[in-house]
Amino acid sequence: MEIMTDQGFRKTIKYLRAFIILSLIGMICLLILFAGILGYAKILGAPPLAVPQSTLFFADNGTLIGESNSGQKRYWVRMEEISPDLVNATISVEDKNFYHHHGFDFKRIAGAVVADIQAFAKVQGASTITQQYARNLFLEHDKTWKRKLNEAFYTIRLEMNYSKKQILEGYLNTIYYGNGAYGVEAASKYYFGKKASHLTLAEASMLAGIPKGPGIYSPFANMEKAKTRQAIILQTMVENGYITKKEAQAAAIAPLKLAGIHTAKKAKVAPYFQDAVRNALKNQLHLDDRTIALGGLKVYTTLNIKQQQAAEKQINKYVASSSEIQIGLVAMDPKTGDVKAMVGGRDYEKSPFNRAVQAIRQPGSTIKPLLYYAALEHGFTPSSTMRSEYTTFHFDDGQADYTPHNFNNKYANGEITLAQALAVSDNIFAVKTHLFLGEDTLIESAKKFGLSTKMSEVPSLALGTSGVRVIDMANAYSMFANGGKQVHPELITRVEDYNGNVIYEKEDHHERVLNAARAYVMTQMLTGIFDSKLNGYAKVTGSTVLKDITRPYAGKSGSTETDSWMIGYSPQLVTAVWAGYDVGKPIEMTAEKTYAKKVWANFMEEALKGKPVRAFKPPKDGVIGLYVNPQNGKLATRDCPVRRFTYYVKGTEPTEYCTDHLKNIHHKDKKKAEEKKVPWYKKIMPWE
Repeated sequence: MEIMTDQGFRKTIKYLRAFIILSLIGMICLLILFAGILGYAKILGAPPLAVPQSTLFFADNGTLIGESNSGQKRYWVRMEEISPDLVNATISVEDKNFYHHHGFDFKRIAGAVVADIQAFAKVQGASTITQQYARNLFLEHDKTWKRKLNEAFYTIRLEMNYSKKQILEGYLNTIYYGNGAYGVEAASKYYFGKKASHLTLAEASMLAGIPKGPGIYSPFANMEKAKTRQAIILQTMVENGYITKKEAQAAAIAPLKLAGIHTAKKAKVAPYFQDAVRNALKNQLHLDDRTIALGGLKVYTTLNIKQQQAAEKQINKYVASSSEIQIGLVAMDPKTGDVKAMVGGRDYEKSPFNRAVQAIRQPGSTIKPLLYYAALEHGFTPSSTMRSEYTTFHFDDGQADYTPHNFNNKYANGEITLAQALAVSDNIFAVKTHLFLGEDTLIESAKKFGLSTKMSEVPSLALGTSGVRVIDMANAYSMFANGGKQVHPELITRVEDYNGNVIYEKEDHHERVLNAARAYVMTQMLTGIFDSKLNGYAKVTGSTVLKDITRPYAGKSGSTETDSWMIGYSPQLVTAVWAGYDVGKPIEMTAEKTYAKKVWANFMEEALKGKPVRAFKPPKDGVIGLYVNPQNGKLATRDCPVRRFTYYVKGTEPTEYCTDHLKNIHHKDKKKAEEKKVPWYKKIMPWE
């Protein structure tokens, strides 16, 4: 019996020794495994913290004008921009030992296990803030062991590579608060209509309770349960030493002013412009769609809210609500190319098609300044004359005869100057110039001015029969306004990623592509459409809006059967306006033919209200200004009834004085002199 006991004891010692050895081996394996996990986590390095966030769009003064519409509201704010009360409330209720553990609160885990066993159900959570953040960033919210192991691994990686501040900041910016609001900033704006930095203790303690169950503890879902949850959070804050009992009692009974709306929805400004900005982010900055929609970008644009509102106001005022006609408008700073206002149609909700940047329409006579700039390059001057009369052009190359017409079939039936032809929009003068220069000259000139649409090498091109975009025409006229420097339509000044890093910043470098003297001479000629001194067989084309304008402008109107245009500028702003039907239907009503001019004139006045009245400043060299008789372009004498101060490229100014009004000239001598005169162009190309 003693022997059996001794053998049993030896057997027990043997098993115990084996158990201890196996336990030690197991512990060593676990330590090796744990070390391996840590090493692997270290090798992998820091996991990325980027999360889907709303991209925000700002006007030129920093005002929020809109955001990416993904159905989720996400804004990233730094810890310094979050109310300390909200930070403390969140830590108190979610993970009071956050600053003292390394990702896992083992004491809390043990307590949760005991509670679950006692209740025979899962009644208590033990996830730390770091674990929750790992889940929000990288994993689904399923309850599988695989997900839990992945969560633990990501938790280790987060704790190894990021500070507690970075983890807490990320958690607060990713947690879901219900109603499409992700993160404290979106939640603060939705529930209380304010930034997270401005939350009171009462509001912070209410907000901190929502993530546990947004459908249960949201004040909009159940105010009674929300208040109960708030009281629990306030009590934990007292227990953790963040606030006093008195402060908790005051916060518990403090009235709460709830908002219940996403504030950015109210800030939907200039929708056509915002679409154009998104397109620029994609095609010019080469960002992908997901980054644009959910990259948390901050996009600072060129939009001027005051001028945008002025554009929309004038369109609503002058375009009849019963009319189906559409409008495209682009206003730009001619010095920088910054687009200050854009309207792509009458109603974005009905038609998001952007007529300001997408539609290609015939520009009519607004193409003439580009033609006449080329003419100045080939020796023309504001005093160059041609005969304005009913004309049929015949061609030797088999091309069909071409007979352009002036508005209302009115002609001077005599010589007119280039300056007057531009002011009254004489079509015969334009076609003659076009053919004299060669039909390819205007095409090359259009390219120089930044027009990219295809143009046909035909006689009618001088009258704007090849389509262009509104934004490109605004850009072309900007080059006249800025003295000949190349600009491009700019919509974006700066783009920051969700961390505030600048990934794009506009550079202002503008190469000169036009001769400054010729550009100024063209500008001075374009002021002629508002100058009654240039009235001739017809009134200047800007006469219908003279009563609406109070400062110097240069510009040109244009019309085809289906399109109505007005493009003009001051030294500070250039604006192009197009009106017409999407289907190319003829514009027949008289009122509809005036929309473009009326909108342009009144928009310019309102947009520039309060800004200094500036005249167009000539360049220091290269031009000379003289008084001429606007009817014949010769130097004016004191006997001329009308004298107009006109600029010329130096060296091309007229030298002959007007003799039409000299009192002592003999009638026969005058008639004889007129008979001897032969127009210069007929010496080169005698049209019939």
